[in-house]
Amino acid sequence: MGSAATDHYATLGLDRRCGEAEIRKAYRLLAKQLHPDVNGGSAHSVAQTQRLNEAHETLSDPTRRERYDRELREQTKPVVRPGRAPIKLAKEVHLRLEEFLRGTRLEVRVDDPGNEVGPETYELVVPAGTAPGTRIKLARDGGGTLVVRVMARPDFRFKARGSDLRCDLKISFQRAQQGGTETVRNVLGSFLRIQIPPNVARGETIRIAGEGLPKSRGGRGDLLVRILHQPKIQFHRTHRR
Repeated sequence: MGSAATDHYATLGLDRRCGEAEIRKAYRLLAKQLHPDVNGGSAHSVAQTQRLNEAHETLSDPTRRERYDRELREQTKPVVRPGRAPIKLAKEVHLRLEEFLRGTRLEVRVDDPGNEVGPETYELVVPAGTAPGTRIKLARDGGGTLVVRVMARPDFRFKARGSDLRCDLKISFQRAQQGGTETVRNVLGSFLRIQIPPNVARGETIRIAGEGLPKSRGGRGDLLVRILHQPKIQFHRTHRR
């Protein structure tokens, strides 16, 4: 296995949280682009291909990848000068909405000007049921504390306000007039039935309790569904003379 001084993840253009499928896909794509036969057999393409092969061999093997990741973490441990007071650092990270419900693990990188080695990397474990805005404390290797605040990442389906979620539901003019049952997807992708009252106004909001994000004191916020529908199209007859 190559030294951790070589960033295999950067070679493949991947994040350290990447999965096996992402590693295979990135390797195949880059192997085609960088192959010496495609680049006139240049020495540069040969060197790039060697680095690419080394990265793939290391990261595609679970045992070798675990050892390599451990080396990376060792390299990012801070060097603390004697007599230096522990420093408290703060970091804000953004999670996908479903990660607040399911939980997740990720690496957090922080910069401390007093660390001669450079950026520090720590593993952050976000438990299932964590509320947006929660602050998680991590002990720094060289002393001091890292406080990570988890926030909601913008989502194309939902808008998060605290622990409540908002989304839009488009219905037909006939459904808006007569009412009835429609379905919407919640943040985890499951279908929810929603009852539309007769003559519902455009822009009216229907609240589904307990289908939002976790609250800091337990329970979950609500899902607020805004009703959108097309106005009835009026047809006018033209009279010929």
